[in-house]
Amino acid sequence: MTIKVGDKVPEATFTVMTAEGPKPITSAEVFGAKKVALFAVPGAFTPTCSAKHLPGYVNNLDALKKKGIDRIACVSVNDVFVMSAWGKDQKIGDKILMLADGNGDFARAMGLELDAKGFGMGKRSQRYSMIVDKGVVKQLNVEEGGQFKV
Repeated sequence: MTIKVGDKVPEATFTVMTAEGPKPITSAEVFGAKKVALFAVPGAFTPTCSAKHLPGYVNNLDALKKKGIDRIACVSVNDVFVMSAWGKDQKIGDKILMLADGNGDFARAMGLELDAKGFGMGKRSQRYSMIVDKGVVKQLNVEEGGQFKV
């Protein structure tokens, strides 16, 4: 079942890279008392994700903050080392929280898993964005088949 507006974000544990190394972070910690703009990409370092999706959030960071967004987060079914390297490559710094959903548990729990086996990428996350306010989905935008139009 796919998550919808008004639903609570499912419980999951992501991994983030810190100065001390990889660290688990729960969905409650990410979304709990904040207004979060989360976007999911099928894969770090993929052409559309690197050229358009991630840079779009970096370029619109101030505009999102002015609309009351406390945190911007990016999630992908990649390991924490790949997400960290991608963040460094894109010069993200601490502007965007880079969440590794290494086993795809969050993508599955959201009902937004993408079968990318045809591209040799296995099970991934669909491309989507959402606004989450204190753990509740307020807006959800899901792309069809990994496109970049919404």
